[in-house]
Amino acid sequence: MAQKFEIAKDEEQVVVFQLADQTYGMDIAAVSEIIRMEKVTYVPRAPEFVEGVINLRGRIIPVIDLRGRFGLKGAEHTRQSRIIVVEMAGVTVGLIVDAVLEVLRIPAESIEPPPAMVDGVDVAYLRGIALFDGRMIILLNLEKILEEDEKETLGEAEAAAEVTV
Repeated sequence: MAQKFEIAKDEEQVVVFQLADQTYGMDIAAVSEIIRMEKVTYVPRAPEFVEGVINLRGRIIPVIDLRGRFGLKGAEHTRQSRIIVVEMAGVTVGLIVDAVLEVLRIPAESIEPPPAMVDGVDVAYLRGIALFDGRMIILLNLEKILEEDEKETLGEAEAAAEVTV
């Protein structure tokens, strides 16, 4: 008999990652996959927030470096750097992070609304702060990482890239 695992409604399952000495998390339901850092191809005249594109098994995926998006100091990619492939507003996007640490189930009562000021990151990108197991995990709101017009631009670029592939 196959055992079925379900997430209790009083907890959230998040992918926890490192970005500029801070620990962040995002809802695992939005994550398609996590891949090793690979060469990102620069695209002329791409929106400023797009680092470039990758070919993911025949599909062209725009890639955003979260350090740059959050206005954090850039850093060289390392062996721990990863691309988290997510769905945002119907568009598949890769997000470059310094390292993926783990997947956690965080009790809902451990999550607080974001404070008015968070060091280095615009509060508009945040969904909350989790105080869990002696750590502070900044939870991202993926729907707020991109403005509506940026989402449209990415959707158009993804559709155009799929036509040419």
